[in-house]
Amino acid sequence: MPRDSASPVHSFTDPASARGRLLAKAAHLFREKGYERTTVRDLAAEVGIQSGSIFHHFRTKEDILKAVMTEAILVNTERMRERQSLAASTREEIAALVQCELESINGDTGEAMAVLVYEWRSLSDANRRSILELRDIYEGIWLDTLERARAEGLVQADPFILRRFLTGALSWTITWYRPDGDMTIRDLTAQVMAMLKLD
Repeated sequence: MPRDSASPVHSFTDPASARGRLLAKAAHLFREKGYERTTVRDLAAEVGIQSGSIFHHFRTKEDILKAVMTEAILVNTERMRERQSLAASTREEIAALVQCELESINGDTGEAMAVLVYEWRSLSDANRRSILELRDIYEGIWLDTLERARAEGLVQADPFILRRFLTGALSWTITWYRPDGDMTIRDLTAQVMAMLKLD
């Protein structure tokens, strides 16, 4: 059965560029092998360049890790903002956020999002703070929307707690959702909204 495709990603790095290809391959290797076990030589071989060429784009391997995480957050934050701007109600805004997060986890940025979750401790303190600032902006969009939903009487739960539950449930779909199955991301979004019962 044909799938509905996610909206075009407004990447801050051209995916077809040398840097874009490197970030995509790095996300894959960091997800598959782990950051610590992935070498610069591995990255270069995956992209098809000499090891030294990587340092034309990044100073260190950690800079690559940070860039993978940064790109994932920025792309998905922009996607959420665009979808929200098209929504006609707070309920539609929440549906847009749910769908965007499902797409980010199960779609084109899925590997980078997994790296963001599992390789967090590999960042230096300074880089971790930088990523946290971006994450806070992303989470702020969610919390502001859920606060508005509570003010409108759409939800009764504490927005912070509700967001934590949604984070866990949506993230866990990576373990069971099959993009090549019969259920589209839009279908899955509808199921989430049905469970939330936003009336």
